[in-house]
Amino acid sequence: MTERVKVMIVDDSATVRQVLSTLLSAEPDLEVIGTAADPLFALEKMNRNWPDVIVLDVEMPRMDGITFMKKLMAEHPTPVVICSSLTEKGAQTTIQALAAGAMDVITKPHVGLRDFLTTAAKEVAGAVRAAAKAKMKRLTPMPVVQPKYSADAVLSAVPDQAMHQTTEKIVAIGTSTGGTQALEILLTCLPRTAPGLVVVQHMPERFTTAFAQRLDGLCEIEVREAAQGDRVIQGRALIAPGGHHLALRRNGAQYQVNVLDGPPVSRHRPSVDVLFRSAARSAGRNAMGIIMTGMGDDGARGLKEMHDAGAASIAQDEATCVVYGMPKEAVKLGAVERSLPLHEIAGAILAFGNGRH
Repeated sequence: MTERVKVMIVDDSATVRQVLSTLLSAEPDLEVIGTAADPLFALEKMNRNWPDVIVLDVEMPRMDGITFMKKLMAEHPTPVVICSSLTEKGAQTTIQALAAGAMDVITKPHVGLRDFLTTAAKEVAGAVRAAAKAKMKRLTPMPVVQPKYSADAVLSAVPDQAMHQTTEKIVAIGTSTGGTQALEILLTCLPRTAPGLVVVQHMPERFTTAFAQRLDGLCEIEVREAAQGDRVIQGRALIAPGGHHLALRRNGAQYQVNVLDGPPVSRHRPSVDVLFRSAARSAGRNAMGIIMTGMGDDGARGLKEMHDAGAASIAQDEATCVVYGMPKEAVKLGAVERSLPLHEIAGAILAFGNGRH
């Protein structure tokens, strides 16, 4: 029998601690080794028996979750799953926690909490298992039971012929687990002369607004959450809004975006496959596709479509990925021209924008 995953639950709500402890303890491969009302109590217990995964609230007494996250990552890196209320204020705080290294986020409501946690038990358990496998660096896709749609559910397949090359260049980026940190590193390296970027980061609805605002305050380029009809222009990055797909389209000499409804594709909304397919269809060889750290295979088929349409294609290499899932699948499909460490991707984007490939 494999060793069970040891879990510590840190939340100032007694209800959350009790319900999560009961639900996770019912899973045969998980063991709740302790609960605590705040990080200081948690550290006392953890120093006696260190967990494999911490389920962490953000707003707590004595020490907030972000401060605790920074302390953990500096002194004893440990996979963390954030369990936070979904409010605008909370979203901004949670984005900061993700940037500090949280592996996943489970959103909880202000009311009906007990029922929500019971309903979301499998989601929470799955997030804990995934975080445990990552060990802050490696993670394999975990089985899920939801229907898995392809990009056909949102966009028709790419036409047979790619567009003729033009001077207008765009870069499409897809990422998931570990992507909040990776995107911060990448986008803060880009000058305003960088080609326009369209980005899918797997993230819950309403979190993407705070994420884009945070990046915009850090970057020289403009970063904002995409809205219907936004232009993709030099020095601007558009982040797909949570809960919606993002697609590129060409309007005369300009590139714009469509924000689309539709079912989850590759089990995600927004989906990297949808973005990459639209880039293949609308930009062809005028585009570069970049697939970065993330669990699963979303974006692999879409990047292959971009590659086949003449686009440049790059994968983040295994050594610098938090999770070498999505890039690995793209490489296996033959969709990737080059695998690069994270710190070299900005240079590749700028070279592409200047006509060097």
